[in-house]
Amino acid sequence: MEVYELMKEAVLDGDEEEAVKLAEQALNEGLDLQQVMDEGFLAGIQEAGQLYEDEEYFLPDLVCSADAMKCALEVLDEAMKNDPKAQAAASAKIALVTVQGDVHDIGKTIVGAMMTAAGFEVYDLGTDVPNEEVISKVKEIKPDILGLSALLTTTMEEQGSIIKLLETEGLRDQVKVMIGGAPVNQEWAEKITADGYSDNAIAAVRLAEQLMS
Repeated sequence: MEVYELMKEAVLDGDEEEAVKLAEQALNEGLDLQQVMDEGFLAGIQEAGQLYEDEEYFLPDLVCSADAMKCALEVLDEAMKNDPKAQAAASAKIALVTVQGDVHDIGKTIVGAMMTAAGFEVYDLGTDVPNEEVISKVKEIKPDILGLSALLTTTMEEQGSIIKLLETEGLRDQVKVMIGGAPVNQEWAEKITADGYSDNAIAAVRLAEQLMS
């Protein structure tokens, strides 16, 4: 089996020991680290996220997969320090929240697991969080990125409301805002002046890295 496939399988299986061994192999063989991530470890966590979404994996399975990936990243850390995107991610804080009126958390949970695995410091603020409380948490945590999730057409307006509140409180230039969720798209992101939109967890990680680079 190709080494990248083995990396993916190690993450899917939540096999921390195997993930570490394969990360060490990648360094010893001088493999391209971007390929190691994209085709190996990140591919594994992406599939784990999809399996969770399809209810074939449960939350403990997803957590085990994220832990295996984190173990691999610890091995690769020194080599990846030359990668500006990796450096940016390591020092960045991300606060994730499902907006008020919306209790869906599957997408947010998957994004959170993948952001953590990618090296970000993740704060999960929960679901159905009042807008004023979101602002209060931004003041307290001082995240570099605020991720707003909305799974209902009736709650997506709250993403725009939170951005307006950030502007009113003089916080807008201090935090990048990412949005996601089934009813939203790039056009909506532009309309509410969000800094970015992603339609899946892998894209969310890449967007966060771009915003921090």
